[in-house]
Amino acid sequence: MIGKFKIQLLMDWVLIKVDVAEEKSEEGIVISDTINSNQKSQKGIILAIGKGKKDEPMIVKVGDLVLFGKDSGTEVSMEGITFFFIKESNIFGIIRPVNLEVI
Repeated sequence: MIGKFKIQLLMDWVLIKVDVAEEKSEEGIVISDTINSNQKSQKGIILAIGKGKKDEPMIVKVGDLVLFGKDSGTEVSMEGITFFFIKESNIFGIIRPVNLEVI
């Protein structure tokens, strides 16, 4: 749901809210988004997904933190929040926490 709207995506489309969390260096210095603006990819949280294509179920799910290409979809800003509509095939990967005790 975005503001007052509920969005139902079709086929293999995915709606992603761009993750604008602050990044810090090892020394604790906050790295500005303007410094990172030349990166080719970014991360975001999946807010909605379609049902997938026939015989190709969706791999990602709502709530997944994913890495995707900046130029791989359509950027939309609503109520001061940036969203991307992209195809699932344009997602590079799902970011999952690592259990350091296992390593």
